[in-house]
Amino acid sequence: MSDRGFDGFKTMSNQTQAEQDFQMADLGPALISVRQLNVHYGTVPALDCPELHVPQGAIVTVIGANGAGKSTLLNAMMGNLPTNGHARGEVVYREQVISDWSVEQRVGQGLCLVPESRELFASMTVEENLLLGGFRLYRQRVSGWRDTLADIFELFPRLHERRRQLAGTLSGGERQMLALGRALMAQPQVLMLDEPSLGLAPLIVSEIFQTIVALRARGVSILLVEQNARAALQIADYGYVLETGEVVLQGIAHELANDPRVIESYLGLGHQEPTEDA
Repeated sequence: MSDRGFDGFKTMSNQTQAEQDFQMADLGPALISVRQLNVHYGTVPALDCPELHVPQGAIVTVIGANGAGKSTLLNAMMGNLPTNGHARGEVVYREQVISDWSVEQRVGQGLCLVPESRELFASMTVEENLLLGGFRLYRQRVSGWRDTLADIFELFPRLHERRRQLAGTLSGGERQMLALGRALMAQPQVLMLDEPSLGLAPLIVSEIFQTIVALRARGVSILLVEQNARAALQIADYGYVLETGEVVLQGIAHELANDPRVIESYLGLGHQEPTEDA
């Protein structure tokens, strides 16, 4: 892959480890990181990420255009690449290399991914979908696991109103709330969100992002992948920019949001996906 980036910006390959460590210092040590992560689909390179860090209790966002490799990054971190996908490098969680762990092992240790497709069980009720999210805790006989359901309904009152309704009959915004709620039933330490605003009306996007901020306040570490760079940078602590599979820029989120070159490249695109009903 090329070593290009924005004119005037340092690319990751030109940035020293000391500089990166200094930038991340204010957010504390990383809870989960990747090191020299490379992904290929067959022989086609899809991702080249030298380093990425998510500190405890922080929101880190990865922004970039469609096809930049954002979903590939999340799937590689979860060990959930398709059969033709091959990853090299390290995923480090709580200072332990977990690159060889199965998806089940990663989920069991507190990692959770909410995919872009949401992957709900349409023929089951809202409440049944939520309870399935806590199945691992139930199987492990974790005391009080079901009490999390009340917390989810507090976060998303609309889900409580529709708890007996089939998931397949929900609006787009409600389906995203349900996907988030189901993930939270597993009581994750690291929550990875793949395009949570995709296809949603602006008012619902605001509601979803307010919930993400509330989750940070509860101590959940969040890795947020988004095409909606403006919204993502408004709530994030730190940001990375992916371009054709490469991390070309990183920095404190509010600094990225205010940089004229980022504004020109990512915040002024005006591209809007068709929205679903709220």
